[in-house]
Amino acid sequence: MKRWLPAAVVLLAALWIISVQLRPDSPTPFDLKEFGKIPVLVGGRIKPLDTVARTSLMVIHGKQVLRTRDDGRMEAIAWLAELMMRPDLADHREVFLIHDPDLSAWFAGTDDSRKTFSFAEIHPHFEEIQRQAARAAEIDVQLRNRFERAVVRLHSAISLYARLKHSLHDGLFPDMAAEVGAYASVLRPGMQALNRRQAGQDYDEASFEALIRFADRYRTLDQAGYFFPVPHGPPDSTDWRKAGMSLLESLHTGSIDPGMKRIAEIVTAYRFDDPERFNQAVAEHLTAVEDSHPQRASRASAESFFNHLSPFYKSMVLYVGVFLLACASWLVWPRTLAQSALWLATLAFVLHTSGIIFRMWLEGRPPVTNLYSSAVFVGWGSALLGLLLERWYRNGIGACTVAAVGFCTLLVAHHLSGDGDTMEMLRAVLDSNFWLATHVVVITMGYAATFLAGFLGIIFVFRGVFSTTLAPEVATALSRMIYGVLCFALLFSFAGTVLGGIWADQSWGRFWGWDPKENGALLIVLWIAAILHARWGGYIRMRGLANMAIFGNIVTSWSWFGTNMLGIGLHSYGFMEQAFLWLALFMLSQLAIIAIGCLPSRLWRSRLPGA
Repeated sequence: MKRWLPAAVVLLAALWIISVQLRPDSPTPFDLKEFGKIPVLVGGRIKPLDTVARTSLMVIHGKQVLRTRDDGRMEAIAWLAELMMRPDLADHREVFLIHDPDLSAWFAGTDDSRKTFSFAEIHPHFEEIQRQAARAAEIDVQLRNRFERAVVRLHSAISLYARLKHSLHDGLFPDMAAEVGAYASVLRPGMQALNRRQAGQDYDEASFEALIRFADRYRTLDQAGYFFPVPHGPPDSTDWRKAGMSLLESLHTGSIDPGMKRIAEIVTAYRFDDPERFNQAVAEHLTAVEDSHPQRASRASAESFFNHLSPFYKSMVLYVGVFLLACASWLVWPRTLAQSALWLATLAFVLHTSGIIFRMWLEGRPPVTNLYSSAVFVGWGSALLGLLLERWYRNGIGACTVAAVGFCTLLVAHHLSGDGDTMEMLRAVLDSNFWLATHVVVITMGYAATFLAGFLGIIFVFRGVFSTTLAPEVATALSRMIYGVLCFALLFSFAGTVLGGIWADQSWGRFWGWDPKENGALLIVLWIAAILHARWGGYIRMRGLANMAIFGNIVTSWSWFGTNMLGIGLHSYGFMEQAFLWLALFMLSQLAIIAIGCLPSRLWRSRLPGA
């Protein structure tokens, strides 16, 4: 059995990945998976409706899945379809997540345990929410209290909800297809009446009034809509149209855009609960977009597949399994469980790598473009180095660090995805594939290596203080791992910092400006250099090396995240309350581990003479 265990573990993990991928998205006969592939323009890039649904639900609800009152499961695309085409039902879904007790008390009454509320419950209080949010917006983000931050987030969520609701239809007439047909029938006589009226001639007042009523509604729809669903222009164009804008342009063209007619057919079929008509209309629209904008449609479909695959979430789950197997290998079946951990870590790493490559293809960019992708890449870099260590030492330590760093960084990335689209358009100063592929990737690999060394130090401390498994030969191997990884980290951190200075010189006309982010990068280099010099000079030995490597986690996390939240400097991305709290807690945890590592040798369960 022991001999077959590694293969069995990998096989079960692979079957789990496949089974999750094959799971149907919705129990309804509406083909919402195909509906989610429809490309739309949002935030300057073409993306599938599935991405719009997932990112929007994350912003509003904090998750990509909505739990219904009957303990059912509602996927993001099902929620978005209902919101846009059956808002009478969607408005009663408890989708708005409110953590602040003072704010939730407005809607919950005496039920203090409630955290989620429906639009129907919140809407009567909207004027007061708007007033409070406007007042809070005048206060600096770092000075707002808990209630002020909560009311600003709620107002933003309500605005997004309302814009999504009016992206396809305003809901005034249930049959949108018939409405568009009626609008087409009044276009010609209405425009004739309008032209005669402007010329001061007699005109058909009824035709004129009918046209104006439609035009006023569609102007409001254009202003309220969130995304641009109607393809327009040449195949590579991003000059798409909102639903209201497309209908208004019919005043000039004299006919309804075919894309708008297909969207109207989709809306009507869904509103009248006709899945066969809906599925056919969706298929016709996708075929038409593929014919007119093949590359856009292909990438939207691929992105929808990527969303359903969820490679980073699945990798995160696999890393948990790797960690458990690696830790168990220090207690029983050392060779078998360590090999099982290595094989499972390899599968998780392959999935992790596939996700990064897929994102690079979708974006047409190097792997690191924002904080989210940097977290994903830091985990990947640490996993790569950890696997190499495991191949050399085969003691389960490399696999354990692969799991720990991979899981933690992907968890950070998961929470960062709550801010919206993780593949948003780049800031102008970052719009350089060359520097993104050199400076950003190199310095991020430096982050990854420094974190890996720090986690190796944590393993050294925990195994030494709390168990008897840190034998002298294991401690020596761990110290060599930490030392080698730190050398790698110093090389990449220094090279990345220099490359960043060259990029800054080209972008801003100066190599170094003592920007907080630049200072943070310099701190990493100086701290690693201090560790290595202390080791070479004999000032520290194995325990000191481990503790100083753990403190490197604090230095690196501050350079990576902390400097971005100061609100100053060219690299500032803005203050994030939740990120700041977790960053502070992480730093305190590292200080606590260092304090444990500094306990006298007699209090360690593992005896390490001369450590």
